[in-house]
Amino acid sequence: MTSDSAVRPGRPAVRHPYLDHPGPLAFAHRGGSLGGPENSMAAFEQAVRLGYRYLETDVHTTADGVLVAFHDDRLDRVSDGTGSIAQLPWRVVSAARIGGREPVPTLEELLDAFPEARFNIDVKAPAAVRPLVDAVRRTHAWDRVCVSSFSERRLAGVRAAAGPRLATSAGPRDVVALKLRSLARGGLPLARGARRRAVCLQVPEFVAGGGDSGPRLVDAAFVETAHALGLQVHVWTVNEADRMRSLLDLGVDGIMTDHIDVLRDVLIERGAWF
Repeated sequence: MTSDSAVRPGRPAVRHPYLDHPGPLAFAHRGGSLGGPENSMAAFEQAVRLGYRYLETDVHTTADGVLVAFHDDRLDRVSDGTGSIAQLPWRVVSAARIGGREPVPTLEELLDAFPEARFNIDVKAPAAVRPLVDAVRRTHAWDRVCVSSFSERRLAGVRAAAGPRLATSAGPRDVVALKLRSLARGGLPLARGARRRAVCLQVPEFVAGGGDSGPRLVDAAFVETAHALGLQVHVWTVNEADRMRSLLDLGVDGIMTDHIDVLRDVLIERGAWF
């Protein structure tokens, strides 16, 4: 693990092995859109072939406790199956095909298939907390997993079960607190213990997440405030080259994208694809 004193220019010290990478982190959001439907093994394989070292996915748990890499709580939108994952046994979920052709992978299948990759995992349901920590433990993936969630309760559950060995992102309350602090230029305290709980903030560029129509969340002051507190800033989901360039100019530490070819090209042109 890189020492906290080894601060890269313009970036905070690396506080967890997961973040130890020489340039901005390029995340293939749900595997990206080049190689297959979202969260499919084919999509992740294409991202890795393209050179991606950071893969983003989501987890739910079946009725019989199998942890699957799937965004929605239901099969219906992206697969030929139907029903709530939490109410279906694995034998039914495993028969569904994403995009009509790709099986639903388990998280452990992904961790085993890409042993050199690092995974950003959004825990989507309370029932997935314990199986997620157990999967990380069984696969010895402590240094290559970061867990995020929109739920403070789920994040707290992950941290309680895993301890500080597992990297986590800040929850919504800490993001709001940091934004207020950045607006006040240091005049407001961050939520208690935020620096101890999280190693990064994973946020949309705009508050409402609705493109450039909402109030801006990520600006120079936000990034500077996060860095002063030792937190990296990762922005999702950015698919346009000009927006990628603007965010990188602000000093963000990572970008999540569906358009993995576009982000790769932007980083190559900046000499930042490693």
